[in-house]
Amino acid sequence: MTDSEEESFVRLPDELTLENSSPKMTPELLQQEIEKYKERCQALEQDQLELGMAKEAAEQKRQFVQREAEHLRGKLEKEKSPSRELEPSYQELCLAKAERDKLLQEKQKLEKELEERRVAWEEQAKAPPCLPDREMLFKGHVTEAEDVNALVVAPRIQRALPGGSALLTFEEPEVAQRILEIKQHEVKLDESAGCEGRVRVQAEPMELLLPSALEIELKLSDRCILLSSLPCLDLSEEQLLDKLELFFSKKKNGGGEVEQRELLSDSGHVVLTFVQDGVAEQLMKKGRIQVPIGKQTYELKVTPYMSGQITDLQVRPSVCAKTVLLSGIPDILEEEAMRDALEIHFQKPSRGGGEVDALGYVPVGGQALAVFEEDTD
Repeated sequence: MTDSEEESFVRLPDELTLENSSPKMTPELLQQEIEKYKERCQALEQDQLELGMAKEAAEQKRQFVQREAEHLRGKLEKEKSPSRELEPSYQELCLAKAERDKLLQEKQKLEKELEERRVAWEEQAKAPPCLPDREMLFKGHVTEAEDVNALVVAPRIQRALPGGSALLTFEEPEVAQRILEIKQHEVKLDESAGCEGRVRVQAEPMELLLPSALEIELKLSDRCILLSSLPCLDLSEEQLLDKLELFFSKKKNGGGEVEQRELLSDSGHVVLTFVQDGVAEQLMKKGRIQVPIGKQTYELKVTPYMSGQITDLQVRPSVCAKTVLLSGIPDILEEEAMRDALEIHFQKPSRGGGEVDALGYVPVGGQALAVFEEDTD
């Protein structure tokens, strides 16, 4: 038997076998056998193809099941250990809650302290004893009974007066009006003063800007005190401030570290500013305090310090009804002689003048500051 015969799909019998077989194998039978084996071969190939497809589907299903198993295994692992994942977040939540409670307590404490201070400041600002001491004097002016509760702030306006000019105030406004109508005036000089002749001066109305509306914003300082009732001592300003700062900087006296001190020149009171809050409040509660200065002890009054700032100021032009401005006065006489010559001239009714109530003269080259006050007559 050859190799080709061994590898054939159908093994054919040899001649001896064909001769001895029964019935005898014919070409037709042989062809039928071949066709039959072909059909079997095709069936096997179809089965092999279906088995391959089934194997591929099984592999895909296996991979899907494996992925699902891994997903479930991971999910199960997470569900088994929730405490390990939630523990840090839970601790942070507890810390945040504790911090919030602490901040709420501090806020309530500060709000309570602020309210107590506000009430204390309002009471001190409203109470009459909190005002600094001032010496009052009766100067003979009597007003109507209906004005007994009125607090009047009298305006006081300052105006620069140049050299070679004068201000004349008459008792009657009609006189000032006549002088202004004439405008140019020739003033006769006194021969006894060593100068003869006349000088020509010009009369002009005296115009001022008066406040018509005023708004002031007051601010109460919580670290400043105002010291009044200070004695008149033979001390310089720095010496007095040093002694007050030394006394009020000691804690045993109820004070604290002083940041700034100032002597108010208009009233003679002293303002002390402390570094820490609360020191001024404790001192103001005492009202009065004994302070040793030199060899004696003086009782000083402690009150709140209130600073003011003008927030709105409206002015209106106004002409002084009784006052006239004279300009163009030459420098040919002594100051006193020129004053006398002006007053004599403007008192004469023949010159349109009248009774002079006040006269201010500034020689050429000089300068002065005229002060205008309210006319209460």
